Amino acid sequence: MKFKVDKKFFDKVDNACFGVIIARGIDNTKDYPFIKELLNKEINNISKEYQDKKVKELPEIELYREAFRKLDINPNKYMCSIEALVSRTVKSKHIPNINPIVDLGNALSLKYRIPLGIHDIDRFRGDIEIRFANSDDRFVPFGGGDYDNPDVGEVIYVSGNDVKTRRWTWRQGENSKVDETIKNAFIPLDGFMENKESILKLQKEFSDILTSMGVECTLGFIDKDHTEFEF
Repeated sequence: MKFKVDKKFFDKVDNACFGVIIARGIDNTKDYPFIKELLNKEINNISKEYQDKKVKELPEIELYREAFRKLDINPNKYMCSIEALVSRTVKSKHIPNINPIVDLGNALSLKYRIPLGIHDIDRFRGDIEIRFANSDDRFVPFGGGDYDNPDVGEVIYVSGNDVKTRRWTWRQGENSKVDETIKNAFIPLDGFMENKESILKLQKEFSDILTSMGVECTLGFIDKDHTEFEF
């Protein structure tokens, strides 16, 4: 199986890069108090640091807004997931606990200001890709119900024709929802050469924590010169 990024994506955003964590042997049924503590710590840090600032004007957020514009995505209408997460945290000073792997992802995403996804490998229908959508691609929104399929030419995370995330890092769907049954995860860390150092630090901390929980981790990295990672 491979993670592949369409070279046409890099034609539009040539500074993009991706850290990758493949995590196998997750037990998402246990209670890990340290993860809840870490999430609460990062919520408090973000709330204090950004309480009097406009999130969309922060340099680390503007990187993603600019990339969205290059991809013909209006960042005011379709907010990047990291901007949405930080904004929600600053406003409410709270993020609900979902389950250990999701809570850990949210905590580290806040800490490094980098969007990440967590996807169940065992639900993939082939390779996982970032590419431009076609008319055969299908997206089920959270909660199920009718399809909300991507526009043709929209940037998506997709396995086969099963769309995991619309408009790059805007919105995950029902088929990428993570619950207590997940055992094996594909975790992409989306960023740019400008915040590559933070991506690598996030990748290391996330994988180190997972390893301490008995999870086997394999790491990868993708950029415009290395567009595929096999796992």
